[in-house]
Amino acid sequence: MESLNAILAPGMLVRHPDHDEWGVGQVQSNVGAKITVNFREEGKIVIDGTRVVLIPVFDATA
Repeated sequence: MESLNAILAPGMLVRHPDHDEWGVGQVQSNVGAKITVNFREEGKIVIDGTRVVLIPVFDATA
């Protein structure tokens, strides 16, 4: 799981696979396995990258 999250860099857009209602989030940081994301509908969340694989968003209207 970690290897897929390793490509995430600050500024990239992502979705949480289990919380579609959070909307699109912007990666704030990715240090080790801790990824901080600011989601439109939920706010800032720190995600354990060893447990959750975030989904990159390449079309912000998605």
